[in-house]
Amino acid sequence: MNNSNVLMMTPGPTYVSEEVRRAMSQPIVQSDIDPVFYELYKETTEIIGEILHTKEEVLILDGEGILGLEAACASLIEEGDKILVLNNGIFGEGFGDFAAMYGGECSYFNSDWRRPIDIVALSSFLENNNDFKLATIVHCETPSGLVNPIDLICPLLSQYGILTVVDAVSSIGGVPILTDEWSIDILLGGSQKCFSAPPGLTFLSVSQAAKDAMRSRKTPIRAFYANLMIWEGWYEKQWFPYTQPVSDIFALNTAAKKVLDDEEFCVRHSRLAEKVRREILALGFELYPKDGYSDTVTAVCVPDGLNDVEFRRRLLEEQQVMITGAFGPLEGKVFRIGHMGENCYEDKVQKTIEAIRAVYTTMKR
Repeated sequence: MNNSNVLMMTPGPTYVSEEVRRAMSQPIVQSDIDPVFYELYKETTEIIGEILHTKEEVLILDGEGILGLEAACASLIEEGDKILVLNNGIFGEGFGDFAAMYGGECSYFNSDWRRPIDIVALSSFLENNNDFKLATIVHCETPSGLVNPIDLICPLLSQYGILTVVDAVSSIGGVPILTDEWSIDILLGGSQKCFSAPPGLTFLSVSQAAKDAMRSRKTPIRAFYANLMIWEGWYEKQWFPYTQPVSDIFALNTAAKKVLDDEEFCVRHSRLAEKVRREILALGFELYPKDGYSDTVTAVCVPDGLNDVEFRRRLLEEQQVMITGAFGPLEGKVFRIGHMGENCYEDKVQKTIEAIRAVYTTMKR
């Protein structure tokens, strides 16, 4: 099979536009001493800051989105710190593993994996359980296609002085996020999702409160690469803590500008996500989330009698459309359609729906 003919509708990595690919092909520069590159890096962080609606510092780290999760935990958590893990999905639960890795004592607020976190239940819990240094939250649970109400959750946690670390890797750009207004202390994103840049970069915003917590640690941060404090004063000093992936940052700069300049970006994500859900339901499928549907990825229950692996194999081989299954407890129970960034266009969505209809109709016979 010629991969160039395959329509890749997975929830990241996404397609990369020719404009972004050309940006990536620019000549390599010496990032450690080239003042022009320092300005480009700074410009890129400022563009991302505009998209995130934050005046706080934004950093770009040389590593896929998981690096941001680990860096937040490494930089904030000391041995014995009490951490609240909001868990209603695979990534929400897994966030606790990173917190525990750096000595955090994790308490889990467990919720239905098919529904957003209930703000009333969380509020009731916090009335008697609020002695936490920080809380981890996943905005968009990519494996289950569900979005949590961080606009309500983070301000509530902030009232108790609890720092908030939000994984928004698969939602940033595709849905509006008001980082400062919603009291988000660290917001984590990745280049390969809605921004549709090549995979390999994390970007994140860091509040002053989060920086103060890092500076007031009693023990050193147990990392170098995952230590956010090594970036202090990078622009004033004209010094990076390690050699920068210049080609990836060229690409991210162009991709971020495309997102910022497209006034219909979030509107298109919302409209086409609704179309996917409507068409999927019309075919007789059930959506995995009961509500709180994501505008960047749709998770669909695999019907009884349908082999998920065979269904996706035939979709790829017969229709040249690639979607993905799930993993962990959802493996074999859910398949997922990514409609984010460069995947989020009417023609691509329509072709995907038609392909699913064709294969599913044949397999039901």
